[in-house]
Amino acid sequence: MNDYQVNKTYREINDKIARGEAVVVTAEEIIDIAEKEGVVEAAKKVDVVTTGTFAPMCSSGAFINIGQSSPLVRTTKTWFNNVPAYSGVAAVDCYLGATQTCDDDPLNKYHPGEFNYGGAHVIQDLVAGREVHVRAESYGTDCYPNLKIEKTVTLKDLPNAMLCNPRNAYQNYNCAINRADRVKYTYMGTLKANMANANYSTSGELSPLFNDPYLKTIGVGTRIFLGGAQGYVTWTGTQHKSEVERGLNGVPVTPAGTIAVNGDLKEMSSEWLVGQSIRGYGVSLSVGLGIPIPILNEEILKYTSVSDKDLFTQIVDYGYDYPQAISKSYGQISYAELKSGSIMVKGKTVPTVPLSSMVKARKIADILKTDIQRGRFFIGEPQHLFC
Repeated sequence: MNDYQVNKTYREINDKIARGEAVVVTAEEIIDIAEKEGVVEAAKKVDVVTTGTFAPMCSSGAFINIGQSSPLVRTTKTWFNNVPAYSGVAAVDCYLGATQTCDDDPLNKYHPGEFNYGGAHVIQDLVAGREVHVRAESYGTDCYPNLKIEKTVTLKDLPNAMLCNPRNAYQNYNCAINRADRVKYTYMGTLKANMANANYSTSGELSPLFNDPYLKTIGVGTRIFLGGAQGYVTWTGTQHKSEVERGLNGVPVTPAGTIAVNGDLKEMSSEWLVGQSIRGYGVSLSVGLGIPIPILNEEILKYTSVSDKDLFTQIVDYGYDYPQAISKSYGQISYAELKSGSIMVKGKTVPTVPLSSMVKARKIADILKTDIQRGRFFIGEPQHLFC
């Protein structure tokens, strides 16, 4: 038993959604509601809080079945627009990683370490309905005698295509600076010498895992907005951490929780899956992801009401420290300060640069809100919790 004044079940909330009676607000809107009405009254009134994020998420990719040939083939090497995919999953299945780069990218020759096309761009091309050239090879067996496939396909031609991302929606991430005397090219973007900029990549108060810091409503089977379609949480993501330093409402102040997610690529949109070329680093995939948080009680409501001024991250030097795996922090900074356009680091005013899009994060939260209000999106009750 618990001593909550508010107790709702997933079924009760979904029944209200089905009747068109659910009260749904975004993670930005709940802040004012909780402040004006109090946590308990807000929890009685609100049924779901929606979140959203849109940012580069390198640990992403897709399982793709390219279709069989006659005679049959068991592929051992596969390329999409000359981007290699991992083919060690039998028959004509493969995994195309978002950060895998094109074999003949012309930038390799002239600018080592810089790429302009990779797996993320192939994924975007597929969901945009563009043609993609597929080439695959095999060593041949008695049951799979064919040695080669080569064809041009669109997404609708593929028997199966499944977005399968091992690590998305990082629960907080570093604010990156560069104390070195030369420019550093990183997955956090270009960092100018001598702390001339500070880059960050989280949507703050809209960020999904900030709104459920202990993952009390997020687990295996949680239904989410993924790439413009409905997807699911399948497990904790790689590099997931739960034993971390936490601030107000239990929100981590360092990189912490992550989730593995899955969804049907054929239902997704190129608006929400965008290939990125990050200078000097390579390729990444910007993913649109949103999670509806069911307000089961006032504790969950309290978690969702945290604002940018109360959310903090650490400042990390990517010039000297990060490459050497040194976990030194140059202080903590709030997301309100980061979003203001500049922060103070060691007495110096440093301009801030977001890698995530607040415009798109807000749009995702609004789409989820509308879909739930119209009975098109129901809350998935987790079959296994990570908390």
